[in-house]
Amino acid sequence: MKAIVYDKAGLPATDPACLYETELPTPVPGEQDLLVRIAAIAVNPVDVKLRAAVQPAGPRILGWDGVGTVEAVGATVSGVKKGDRVWFAGDITRQGTYAEYTVVDHRIASLAPTSISEAEAAALPLTAITAWELLFDRLRIARGGGEGERLLVIGAGGGVGSILVQLAAQLTQLTVIGTASRPETKRWLNELGAQAVIDHSKPLQPQLAELGYPVVDHVISLTHTDQYYAQIIEILKPEGQLALIDDPATLDAMPLKRKSISLHWEFMFTRSMYRTADMSKQRDLLAEVASLIDAGALKTTLGEDLGRISAENLRKAHELLESHRAVGKLVLSGF
Repeated sequence: MKAIVYDKAGLPATDPACLYETELPTPVPGEQDLLVRIAAIAVNPVDVKLRAAVQPAGPRILGWDGVGTVEAVGATVSGVKKGDRVWFAGDITRQGTYAEYTVVDHRIASLAPTSISEAEAAALPLTAITAWELLFDRLRIARGGGEGERLLVIGAGGGVGSILVQLAAQLTQLTVIGTASRPETKRWLNELGAQAVIDHSKPLQPQLAELGYPVVDHVISLTHTDQYYAQIIEILKPEGQLALIDDPATLDAMPLKRKSISLHWEFMFTRSMYRTADMSKQRDLLAEVASLIDAGALKTTLGEDLGRISAENLRKAHELLESHRAVGKLVLSGF
């Protein structure tokens, strides 16, 4: 099969050797796996981080967001059959989706939405799982709950923020405030359901106070948490909650003590990495997200379709992500 791989960490995205096309054997599904012919993929910051920092033992296929057709199923798979169109965010310990075929555990894949294209669907699985787990598993916001409470999402215009804002607006009663610095991103967040958008390039507290929100109940920080950390502590109310997904070089929890602020980490690969007892919750939530999309309650967060799945287009996607200029998700379709 065709696959786009890397075998040397740290090369710049502009270097043709950083991601290149090769031929690899088509993977064989295990007992609980689906063999999926890839139709569309999305590129995520985790792809960029791994390419930059993790030296593989051999050619490694990055990419975990995928949409495609089931070509074969393992012996113990149930609920999915050959010919079904599925979507998933994969398992970081296995080969990814920059390839014609991939295998994925059926407990973390579900039937894809039917009302949107494969490219539009590919934009969502990894970020939808991350956003869902942040809201409902880490912060334990009740479905339909949060009345009178305020959620600030720092870096809301990216892939995770774009679906997080929608989930919070549609499935809770939280007042959702996003941060963005560019006019087009602010418009995007308003369209997705944010009640207010403030500029993260300026001090946060005065902007919140001007909106009538001197403190907030929850902060979800999606980027540059270390840069905003002191401000986050300032604007969180006593007994508030901070959740994050990025990788600060250091994070001193002691300043949280005085306000009894709780700290929550989200890493959507945890369930698949450790084969947790509740691993199938990711399949279930993806199925629910698909239903919400088909009902018109949620929409794709596709920001830019970069064309065919090729080494050249994937290098372009990595370069865009590294520039922090992307709005929504970057998607590629077909070989």
